[in-house]
Order: sequence, then C-alpha cells, then structure tokens
Amino acid sequence: MPGKFIIANEIQLKLNTSRRLSDPPNTGAKQLTVSEVNFDPGKGHNFHKHPDQEEVVLVVSGTVEQWMDREKRILNPGDSAFIPAGVVHASFNAGDQPAKIIAILGPCIGPNGYEVVDVANDAPWKTLRK
Repeated sequence: MPGKFIIANEIQLKLNTSRRLSDPPNTGAKQLTVSEVNFDPGKGHNFHKHPDQEEVVLVVSGTVEQWMDREKRILNPGDSAFIPAGVVHASFNAGDQPAKIIAILGPCIGPNGYEVVDVANDAPWKTLRK
C-alpha cells in the first residue's frame, strides 16, 4: 500500500469520543497506531498500560492531568509525554473545557494495532487519584 490520506469527517468515532487516525485495519500500518482522543471536563482514560508498546501523548487542546507511574503533571497544548512500554499511565481532562490529545503507539500489536491492560482497580492505582 503506497499510503493513505486520513480525512477527518470520514473517520468513524470509536471508543466513545476517540477515533483511530491510523491502525492496521484502516491504513495497513505496521509500526504506528495513532488515535485522536477527546475528553469532556472531568473525564479521561483511567490507569492502564501497554506491555509491548511505547506511547507518545501530545496535548492538542485543553488541560490534561497526565500520570506516568506515580508521577502527575499538568500538560497544556503543545506539551507531550513519552511513556515507555509497560509503564502504567492515565490521562484526565483537568480543565473546564474539552481536551484533545493525540496518542501515538508503536509498534502495532495484534489485529487492531493496540494492546491495553486496565489496572485502574488494582493497588496502588485505584487510590492515587482522589
């Protein structure tokens, strides 16, 4: 496949208000899965990890409370975080307006290019965010 143009209004929303911009089923990608993720105020993606994938989270708009292991930082548009494979992390909208991030994971794992292990109900993650 020589490549693919990704047209915003042609991509169906998946995972609530997220959409895959590139993944194996849609683009034939082998190394990168790219998603746009939108969080309403107070919402987010709870503690999880990607055992065999690195991730970059880039804040496009809004204010994001980004956790990496037990460290929390507030990220603003243009800020990003690199998350090594297997590191627990979470992203939450920390503002009163919608927030948008771009999540880039690699390499692609499995038929959809994405693996996730939810640890939100495990210690210590279930008590970190109060």
